[in-house]
Amino acid sequence: MSEPSSQRQIAHALLSARGIARLVELRDAGVTAATVSRMERDGEVLRLARGLYQLSSAPLDANHSLAEAAKRVPKGVVCLVSALAFHGLTDQLPKQVWLAIGRKDWAPKPDNPPIRIVRFTESLLAESLEIHVVEGVSVKIFGVVKTIADCFRYRNKIGLSVAIEGLQEALRQRKATASEIVRQAERGGVSTVIRPYLEALTANG
Repeated sequence: MSEPSSQRQIAHALLSARGIARLVELRDAGVTAATVSRMERDGEVLRLARGLYQLSSAPLDANHSLAEAAKRVPKGVVCLVSALAFHGLTDQLPKQVWLAIGRKDWAPKPDNPPIRIVRFTESLLAESLEIHVVEGVSVKIFGVVKTIADCFRYRNKIGLSVAIEGLQEALRQRKATASEIVRQAERGGVSTVIRPYLEALTANG
């Protein structure tokens, strides 16, 4: 049976190039669901979630769950605690991937890895976007300064202590200046919330 073996080669090439692929991408490249199923049974590929695959031999990045989430929710942007963790600004290990999407964007059904959806306005969603490649997948992540402001805006969801820790670490590691944070906080409407903590932290050195 030459067809499945050539399909396997296509699947290998595609997964090597993209890191993680959806079943629809494999199908578009000419690989049938039956071939993918056989490859999974033979241990060549891993099924990460419904319709999401990766080569078994692929090295796992520390930010693997972010790559999976980006494949499942292409419009999503990594935010809040997940963005803090990515930027090295918290000791928290998020049990879920925090993703920002638009007010009317489609939200995924619960699956693995767990995704926590937060809805942002279009203007807030388009600001301070960074693209980082994780396991061959382009992942959208908010920058440090915006992440700090967002954490204070959504402090009731993530906890005020997490927002303060992120602010403290951003200043300590010199990943953001007080004036940058104030400007972003003003744009996001949280300057009155963030200012006392900023003043206390900068007054203490």
